[in-house]
Amino acid sequence: MQKLIQRLANLSAIGMFLILAMGALVTKADAGRGCGDEWPLCHGKFVPAHTISSLIEYSHRLVVGIVTLILVATFILVFRYVKRRDAKFFISATVLMTLIQAAMGAMAVVWPQSSLVLALHFGLSLLAFAFSLLLAIVFTPWGQFQRDTAIRSSFKALVWITTIYSYVVVYLGAFVRHTVSSGGCSGWPLCNGEVVPELSGATGIVFTHRVAALLLFICILFLYLQAKRYYHGSDKLRFGSKWALILVSLQVISGAVVTWSMGNEVAYLFTGMIHAVIVSCMFGFLCYLCVLTLYDRKA
Repeated sequence: MQKLIQRLANLSAIGMFLILAMGALVTKADAGRGCGDEWPLCHGKFVPAHTISSLIEYSHRLVVGIVTLILVATFILVFRYVKRRDAKFFISATVLMTLIQAAMGAMAVVWPQSSLVLALHFGLSLLAFAFSLLLAIVFTPWGQFQRDTAIRSSFKALVWITTIYSYVVVYLGAFVRHTVSSGGCSGWPLCNGEVVPELSGATGIVFTHRVAALLLFICILFLYLQAKRYYHGSDKLRFGSKWALILVSLQVISGAVVTWSMGNEVAYLFTGMIHAVIVSCMFGFLCYLCVLTLYDRKA
């Protein structure tokens, strides 16, 4: 039974990862209205006409439905056979976030919503993925969160502040996509050939996101340097912060590639998905660090 639960937990994390990637594709391809204003049907059918936008939107809905069933099965088995409270919390939070973001997705189809609300839809999907990832980690050697050494209070604060701030940066990125503001800054690292452009309209939105992303990179770099200084090489804190730094570096690079690929529609869609996937993994590692701080051995 333990192996079955572990497999379901892994499938849940993979499924939430696919939902994130496909959700980014729906936004980038402007396929959110690919099924008209109907939900759960698509243009009045369970199997829609084979247009690109309807296939993208309907495939996203189908994956969400399948993953939700997997989550329900995982939820039942975890609460029946797993004693760890953290596992129960992670699966409960995953199911809750999935249901909320699915409901918001349905409402976005039936009733037009603002870009602020649509951006939150991606943020909830990100939280659902992070919780599902933590659940999968519970059943691995990395899921033994207890520590035999104390964590500095300043490091705990840095981990949580960085994680919360990263969520804000991710939200800004989603807001850029939903307001179709990506073209506000041509070129990278300069914005329209200027270090500081005119901060209005789409240009102001994109430039704000770029500055926020730069500050996030600095925060995670400092986080890694602190972990490297105070915790030994095999420590989970050092491992997690190292991968957070690697991923935020890749995130910066992928953001540049997204800008450079704007003239090619296919490349722009692909790089946009990669950009969303990388930031999701980065956020997952930061959440893992947050959990580690909760299991600190008191000095």
